[in-house]
Amino acid sequence: MATQVIMPALGMAQDTGTVLGWLKQEGDVVAKGEALLEVETDKVTVEVESPADGRLAAVRAAVGEEVAVGVGVAVVLAEGEAVPDSEPQEASVTPPAPVARLERAAADVAKSGGAGHRPLASPKARRLASAHGLALASVTGTGPHGAIVAADLEAALPSAATPSLGGRLWERMAERVTTSWQTAPHFFLMREVDATRLESRRAACRDRTGLEGVTHTDLLLELCAAALREHPRVNAVWRDGLLAQETDVNIGVAVAVDDGLVVPVVHGVDRLGLGAIAARRAELVTAAREGRLRPEDVAGGTFTISNLGMYGVDGFYAIVNPPQVAILAVGRIADRVVAVDGVPAVRPTLVLGLSFDHRAVDGAHGAAYLDALARLIEEYE
Repeated sequence: MATQVIMPALGMAQDTGTVLGWLKQEGDVVAKGEALLEVETDKVTVEVESPADGRLAAVRAAVGEEVAVGVGVAVVLAEGEAVPDSEPQEASVTPPAPVARLERAAADVAKSGGAGHRPLASPKARRLASAHGLALASVTGTGPHGAIVAADLEAALPSAATPSLGGRLWERMAERVTTSWQTAPHFFLMREVDATRLESRRAACRDRTGLEGVTHTDLLLELCAAALREHPRVNAVWRDGLLAQETDVNIGVAVAVDDGLVVPVVHGVDRLGLGAIAARRAELVTAAREGRLRPEDVAGGTFTISNLGMYGVDGFYAIVNPPQVAILAVGRIADRVVAVDGVPAVRPTLVLGLSFDHRAVDGAHGAAYLDALARLIEEYE
C-alpha cells in the first residue's frame, strides 16, 4: 500500500509545521531518505525525508500552508501502486491531541450540518480574525478537514493591511513566551557576584591551545552544569502537570537571529571538558545564525542561559523556556565599588538573574541553586 509522508513532530510543544517548499515534484522518483520538502517550526527549519523508495504522489500541502502534526502531506507509491481512494495516516502514527481534537470537531460539524458550531480554525487563525475584526465564517479553510489556518486569514485580509515586521519564527517565539508567562507562575532571584576568578580563568584560556576562543558563556555553561548536579531539582521539566527529573544536563543557549530567537542545546554539558563545551557552543551558534539547526540541536534542554552582557546590559530577568523550570539571565561584567574586608574596593562583578517556574521550584530550592552557582563563580579555579 502507499506510504504516507507525515508532518513530523519536531518538538515537545509543536502542534503544526509550515511547508516552506517542496524539493521534489509530484511524479518524481524518490529514494528512501531523500529530502522531499522543507518544514519550519517555531524552532528550526528541517528537511523531511522520503519514508520509502517510489514515486511522489498526492501532494496536498501547498507552500506556506500550516499543517497539523501527524497529518499526511503526500504519499510515496511503489511500482504498480495507485493513489488510494482513502488515504489514512500510517497505522503506527497516533494523531497528537491537537489533531485528534480537530478530527472530533470536524465530525461534530458534519453531523450537525454546521449548525451551532464555530468554524474549524487554528488558534492563530482565531487570533488574527479577532485582531482584524474578520468573521471566520467568511473565510474558506484550506487546512486539514477544511480548518481555517493562519495563511487563509492572511490571504483574506485587505492588501492595504500593515505588514508584520516579524516572520513565522518571531510569531511563534511570541506565542511561546506569552504561553509561558501566562501559564507558569514565575518568581525571580538576583545576585551580584565577584567575577575576579571568572575573568582570570578566561584570560588564562587565551594562552592555552584549544581554549583560545572560550567565552564567558562557555565558562558559565561549565559552572551552571556543576551547580545543577548539586541541585538536581532545578534540572527538570514541567510536563502534563508533573515535575519530571532529568538525568542528563542539557543546557540551552539563547541566540538572537535575524527573525527571532532560537535556543540550541549543548547536551551532556557536565560530561564535557571546557574545550569541548566551547567548540560545541560555537558550532551551534553558527548553525543557528545560518539557519542550519537540526531538530536534535534544539531538543532535550533542561536549563537555559541568556547572556546580554555583550550589549552593555547590567542585569535582567528572562522568561522561562517551557517545559524547563529555570533560566539564567546574565548581565555584563563591569568594575564596581564593593566592600572588601570592610573597606571600599573596585572589583569586576557580574549580575545574575534567575527565573523559576514556581510550580516546580520553590524559593528555598531556587536560592540554594543560586548560592551554589555564585560560590562556583567566585571560587573558580
